[in-house]
Amino acid sequence: MGQTAWYIDGYHGGVWGHYPDWNTRFMADMLKKHPDWKINIELEPETWDKAQVVDSAAYSDFKALFADQSLSGRIEYVNPAYAQSYNYNISGESIIRQFAYGIKKIRVHFPGAVFTSYSSEEPCFTNALPQILTSFGFKYASLKNPNTCFGGYTRAHGGGLVNWVGPDGTGILTSPRYAVEELSSKSTWQTIAWDNSAEYIKAAYATGIKHPIGMTLQDAGWKNGPFIGDGSKNSVQSIYTTWRNYFANVAKNDPHPDWKVSQEDILVNLVWGSQITQRIAQRVRAAENKIIQSEKLASMAKMYARSNYPQDDFDAAWRTLLLSQHHDCWIVPYNGKPGDTWAGKVKRWTEFTNNKSDSIIHVAEKLLSKNNEDYITVYNTTGINRTETVYAGLPAKLSAKSVGVFDSEGKPVASQLIAAHDSVPTRIVFKAVVPSMGYSFYQLREVKRSAMTGASIKLQANGSYQLETDLYKLIIDPAHGGVIKSLIAKKLGNKEFVDRNNSRGFNELRGNFYNDGGFKSSKDNSAKVEVVENGSVKLKIAVKGTINGTNYTQFIMLNQGEPRIDINLTIDWKENTGIGQDTKPGTYKWELPAKAFYDDRNKLLAMFPLNLKHQKVYKNAPFDVTESKLDNTFYTRWDSIKNNVIHTWVDVTGDDEKYGMALFTDHTTSYAHGKDFPLALNVQYSGMGLWGRNYTIQGPTEIHYALIPHAATWDKAGTWAEATKWNEPLIVSSGKPLTSESKSLIETNNHDVEVTSVQFDKNDLLVRLFNAGASKEITTTVNCNADGAQLVELDGRIRQVLPLTQLNNNRNTLKFGISRFGLRTIRLINARK
Repeated sequence: MGQTAWYIDGYHGGVWGHYPDWNTRFMADMLKKHPDWKINIELEPETWDKAQVVDSAAYSDFKALFADQSLSGRIEYVNPAYAQSYNYNISGESIIRQFAYGIKKIRVHFPGAVFTSYSSEEPCFTNALPQILTSFGFKYASLKNPNTCFGGYTRAHGGGLVNWVGPDGTGILTSPRYAVEELSSKSTWQTIAWDNSAEYIKAAYATGIKHPIGMTLQDAGWKNGPFIGDGSKNSVQSIYTTWRNYFANVAKNDPHPDWKVSQEDILVNLVWGSQITQRIAQRVRAAENKIIQSEKLASMAKMYARSNYPQDDFDAAWRTLLLSQHHDCWIVPYNGKPGDTWAGKVKRWTEFTNNKSDSIIHVAEKLLSKNNEDYITVYNTTGINRTETVYAGLPAKLSAKSVGVFDSEGKPVASQLIAAHDSVPTRIVFKAVVPSMGYSFYQLREVKRSAMTGASIKLQANGSYQLETDLYKLIIDPAHGGVIKSLIAKKLGNKEFVDRNNSRGFNELRGNFYNDGGFKSSKDNSAKVEVVENGSVKLKIAVKGTINGTNYTQFIMLNQGEPRIDINLTIDWKENTGIGQDTKPGTYKWELPAKAFYDDRNKLLAMFPLNLKHQKVYKNAPFDVTESKLDNTFYTRWDSIKNNVIHTWVDVTGDDEKYGMALFTDHTTSYAHGKDFPLALNVQYSGMGLWGRNYTIQGPTEIHYALIPHAATWDKAGTWAEATKWNEPLIVSSGKPLTSESKSLIETNNHDVEVTSVQFDKNDLLVRLFNAGASKEITTTVNCNADGAQLVELDGRIRQVLPLTQLNNNRNTLKFGISRFGLRTIRLINARK
């Protein structure tokens, strides 16, 4: 034979995706039959619960083979995530729980399992993985997915190993998709490394790669056994290996230069804008946010009311949320039996999570307060002190009277009564001031209300509507579909943010209705504007218009003293309507690189032409913010994918970074932007998607997005903190706290620091922090006692023992360093009041 290469074989799938009952026996028998074969497995951890019952003898045989976890062992678990999530499309905290719950479940069946290398058959990558993986004890990673690239791939890079450096500076030894590892010319799901072809190995050696390696993790259920036979093929001898052995023995002395991976090096795509994908993303996002808030509130209840921490309930709630993040939910949402598709499972799974979380929150509220309908308690689950507008219901005895709101010191608070409408009872809106990770309370009293100055809505002589707060002056133009004609930020030198010279309207809806004559716009017709709430504290209007004959409503909301402009959009579709780029019947083929759903320019977009010169785009991702290097976000072919993903927000700056505009969304989707194309949010696509499936519209579309004009760049403007508040709204509850004072469980000294999770591990309080700002020393104050404090890794290893500095009233401070985009987890041992 000529050249030698190495090969990663194994299995991908599991009980939820694909794992026939005979598969455990097949793997065990094939391993015995082929003593030189080694496998890398990415099998859903719950698979083993069923395998143990279905074929206990096969399960025992496989377990015995798995027991050798040394470098010479023949089986390595390369992705223990609970549900093989794509990772880039979910929250950072969800990624951590995917690994934590997955590893825990696997070790129930394989107590000696060692997790050394991360690898995935799908593009389950995000650029912040190095610090997460290393904190779980991983040493190595792969950025290859050569045989399942339908949903994307990573950028080709380098001539061998690299040190994959994440945004926080953490590195992990990694096998990338080599620069010579080209995309296949015969498919839209493979690179040339999928079978260790002679072409691939020859190209690798020609560029100086000493130990070239290819890979396919077979779908569980394939009956190939060793995927490339005995490894001898076209003058190449391929040696089967585990990733662990490859890194530690084969390539241990190979050079590995640093590669700082950007989120834009993760070249991924889904059928963004399709209603089914949109709803999955919304349901997952809502459940993610709610369970994190419920953990924090339950932690407050255990601390202040000495209640039991409902760990079993959280385990059940996290399980269904993690399953809803399974990659198959997102890329094959229609697959499954009628009534039990992946999309249907997501609906059931997230509903279960939400119901559990709601129940936990309800119990915590009852434990933390006394039943007194004259009082309102407002909970803040973020690490940021907040002053925000909240709604509260009125007790029956006050519902028909003039009511005011008073803080804990008896001082009146700015408030506004909202009359009953559309079956919603009378409510009161008021400005709540709530400390970080804590609560404050307010009293409702009958008062004689007087007119208050503040926010207002006025109908102009020309028929437009002016919405004005202390921060903004916003003009709505009913004659042109209710677009925002002007948006002036009063405290930013009266900066006008709307590009009035652009042919597109600000907050215009526009898309290509390919069966109805082409592009249609909400500007094509006049709209009706209804004033819903008009008071000194809160403004809300409804813009009701039509696009291509379909009714839509945009609720636009501003609050006095608050920077966020909220927009709730409902499009009342009555039938499936083709939107985007058309695919002619019979022309779709898997292997053709051009695909209609790639091109966002034709989709229904919410447009935001900004009066900003020399624009730059920044976008968030799990535990990261990336400065975009794209000239534009557009592509039409599988071999030209660009990362145009909006996770929670994109932020466009201009005028030499003097001003910026942040756009928030309630779900992971795509955004549009280019030199001659304004910032836009993907609202709707309907047409041909993956595997020739028609992605249709079924019922109304409802999305929530928001805008924040600001000075300077995203970091100076506090966009990350605003996003945290967006994800974790204040929780309003009836009743008075057990103690007649506001409480704050955790305080930090910096708004760039997010408290990503707070939970109890038996009697220890675990607090996780993320730093979106510059590297710095962090001071954290905890309003409790503890027997000690540690910084711990995600797998529980002690990173550093922290001194606790006691202050008054059972308050303790901790100081430690944290890098930009870094994570730290604090364990407070035996935490108590």
